[in-house]
This record gives sequence, C-alpha cells and structure tokens, in this order.
Amino acid sequence: MTHALPLRLIDGTGAALRLTAELRYDAADPYAVDAVFHTGEPRGVRWVFARELLSEGLFRPTGEGDVHVSPLVDENGRAIVLIELRSPDGEAVLHAPAEGLATFLQSTYSIISPGEESGHVDLDLLVEELRRSSGPAL
Repeated sequence: MTHALPLRLIDGTGAALRLTAELRYDAADPYAVDAVFHTGEPRGVRWVFARELLSEGLFRPTGEGDVHVSPLVDENGRAIVLIELRSPDGEAVLHAPAEGLATFLQSTYSIISPGEESGHVDLDLLVEELRRSSGPAL
C-alpha cells in the first residue's frame, strides 16, 4: 500500500520547500516503512524507517543515530511531526502533518497489527538471502 504525504523541507535559513513523500508499507517487510522523497531528482531520495519509530514519534521524541522523530505544533497551531535525517551526504529537517502520518500508520495496522510483525517474517527466506549475500561458504 502507498500513501502520498505532503512535507515541508526546512533549509538552514528556516525557509520551507514543499515536497511529497510516497510512503509504502509491505507485509513482506512488516517492521519497515519505505519513503521516497520527491525532491526533483528522477528517482527521488529513498529512506527506510522503522514503523514503530514513526508511530512513537507522533507522541514523543524518539530515535537515535541517523533518524529522529518528534511531535511539534507549527506556527499555525497544527500538530506536525518533525523528522530529522542525517547521512554522510548531509542533513534534512522535514515537517509532516501529524494527521496524514497517523492516517497512513492506521492503514498499516489494518494489514499487520503492532506487536504482530514477527509472525509475518519469513525466517527461511531471510536466512537464504543472508547466505546469498555473504558470498561463497568457506
């Protein structure tokens, strides 16, 4: 399933650039949300988030390392979610409407309920993929 989420990319001066993220959820990878940020590049910029991280970020600051998610109220009094991304290529600060993110997450819960993800992971397939990616056996 996919969901278009309007965002504002906040630059170093505080100016906002509007863009859209295409959020995707696939039961084959039940812990993850795939996001493609349409920034003008032909393929967009892709990030993968833990679904639980986005969910927790609606209510309290969460995350460590490259991704932090926090609830905020914007200058117009609307609930938003602050998403901070860091990579070797740079940093991005995004504002997402909390209602739109919550709607997307609710729809993922209708596919797989929170806490039920482990029952939908194909461990045999995962082990086989790990074997193939690790190269020849010694």
